[in-house]
Amino acid sequence: MLVINRETDYAARIVLFLARRPPGTRMTAQEVARQCLVPRAIVRRVVTRLSGAGILTSARGVGGGISLARPPAEISLLDVVEAMEGPPILNLCVRDPQECPLMEQCTVHLAWVQASGQLVDYLRNTTFAQLAEGAPPAP
Repeated sequence: MLVINRETDYAARIVLFLARRPPGTRMTAQEVARQCLVPRAIVRRVVTRLSGAGILTSARGVGGGISLARPPAEISLLDVVEAMEGPPILNLCVRDPQECPLMEQCTVHLAWVQASGQLVDYLRNTTFAQLAEGAPPAP
């Protein structure tokens, strides 16, 4: 079964929560944790990863908090997945064909490559502006 990890799901929920707020809104980690139903310790971990990827910003002290680093229309679901897990691939042979000793006779490899490409394109074209508006992502 292919599945994203729990922290990636939390990351998407946090970005979506912030995307639904007016631009520039800063929220405390405690408020994000409460509203997104994410343990506070995990919020901090996720925010650190997403901040490192340029998706979120965080500041301490008065007037501080967590906010989007750029507009929701400029943040894709792919950005969040890659920040949390790296590039999505369906099989290791997609990333490194030399990993597989059967590569020369394997006809499934091309299908994995094409399916991975379609997944990446879909995630890249799904923005948090669309998701915040409740618009279904385009197929």
